[in-house]
Amino acid sequence: MTIVRGAQALRDLKPMEAAHFTGKAGARELLPARKPALPTSALVVRFEPGARNYWHSHEGGQLLYVIEGAGWVQARGSGAQRIRVGDAVATEPNEEHWHGAGRSGPLAHIVVNVGETRWLEESPAPDE
Repeated sequence: MTIVRGAQALRDLKPMEAAHFTGKAGARELLPARKPALPTSALVVRFEPGARNYWHSHEGGQLLYVIEGAGWVQARGSGAQRIRVGDAVATEPNEEHWHGAGRSGPLAHIVVNVGETRWLEESPAPDE
């Protein structure tokens, strides 16, 4: 799992091809393309305070981009990590993880799912 913090996401941008833009533009890859291509979906998900999803994985990985509040994300075998507005989280293909809001407020994120989702057991509440 890789977390790119909000301020970091705008550093070290790769210049975009001038032939396709009217001015300077740059980009940072957050979720690399996978071959062969898998079914992909994009959603906005909002967790109420204390809500989280179960452990799960995505065949081709997942990208989360936090747009409201703060919450938690955890990869199996690692500790829970705090995420906030502007953070981007990329999971590896088939990496087991969970994410959700803390007890003190909601969390909303844009999510890009690649491939089928495999749902597992209930996730633990984070220590806050």
